[in-house]
Amino acid sequence: MPNVPASALRGRLRAALFATGALVLATSPALALSELKTIGGDPVTPGQAAGNPPGLDLNGSTTLPGKGNTTSGDAKKDEPPATIEYSHDVSKLPEPVRKMREQIIEAAVSGDPERLRALIGTGEKRTQIPAAEAGDDPIEALKSISGDADGLEILAILLDLITAGYAHVNPGEPDEVFVWPYFAEKNIQSLSAPEKVELLRIVTAGDLMGMQDYGSYNFFQIGLTPDGRWKFLTAGD
Repeated sequence: MPNVPASALRGRLRAALFATGALVLATSPALALSELKTIGGDPVTPGQAAGNPPGLDLNGSTTLPGKGNTTSGDAKKDEPPATIEYSHDVSKLPEPVRKMREQIIEAAVSGDPERLRALIGTGEKRTQIPAAEAGDDPIEALKSISGDADGLEILAILLDLITAGYAHVNPGEPDEVFVWPYFAEKNIQSLSAPEKVELLRIVTAGDLMGMQDYGSYNFFQIGLTPDGRWKFLTAGD
């Protein structure tokens, strides 16, 4: 895959999502961002071998209103508080979750979107995908929201998401889920400088500014259930 400016890739994706009605993102122009990373060999997750990146302390837990993304006055009063644990430590994940995460990484680096089909599943437990109706082909749906006809951009985005830190939402509860990236469950206004750097590996600086104005992370996120089912790939908050 050639090195194409990430701002151009993300811009095309935002346009595609807007056209399908799956996501509305801020239109602030990107300020600066390095080119899309070239993937070679086995991806290494931050914290997988040597702990969290410097300046990141995400291995604790906190109780936040709703999803933890709301700013003052925005809390959803009809939702109970969610217990959320943030981490980069893959070893803390249940074995089925680790296995599904590894399979998503393998499919993404293969460059073949068809490798995702078996992971998405079928029927009622099929992965929720933006712009996909019940009878739609899930791989074609993924290609439709990718900035290229072959679906390679969406694979790159999946790789960026699943190798970031994660949020463990409502441990032990019926709605327990592991969410990548953890920014989806974190107050976007309170990110530290190192956390912003990690987020800027996924979105542009203009996107980050838009998220701060909007009040929450509103790009793609991945959700896995404790039994290793890929529950959703959503876009928005």
